Amino acid sequence: MSTHVPKTGWHLHPQLAQDTHPLAQFALCELRLMDDANHPWLILVPRVDGAVELVDLDEDQQAQLTREVATTSRALQAAFKPFKLNVAALGNLVPQLHVHVIARFQDDIAWPRPVWGMATALPYSPDELVRRIQRLQAVLAT
Repeated sequence: MSTHVPKTGWHLHPQLAQDTHPLAQFALCELRLMDDANHPWLILVPRVDGAVELVDLDEDQQAQLTREVATTSRALQAAFKPFKLNVAALGNLVPQLHVHVIARFQDDIAWPRPVWGMATALPYSPDELVRRIQRLQAVLAT
């Protein structure tokens, strides 16, 4: 049981690659920014070949994923001061294991409902994307 991540065999699902931007590399996960400016929305993708469900990770990997979700959650809290954080691993459309961590506000476009299907994704402009990534990377570095 180890958090060692094999370098071969793993690849990012094409839909996640299309819908997100790289933000950081953690010990287990690739951290990505969802291309939806409606919400501060991060996605953690464990770099474990074939992982679909949380139970596909060994115990050490599960513990590492929990730590990385906590780190991501604290970064969103520090950067945006949300009213609530939503954390979910659904995978109904994209089977590759990934965890959504979304900062929510009482005045956001979907509140209090889940964000899925509530509004069309609003892609970041190039300048907004750079600013959002820089802000999050600065918070993650502290």
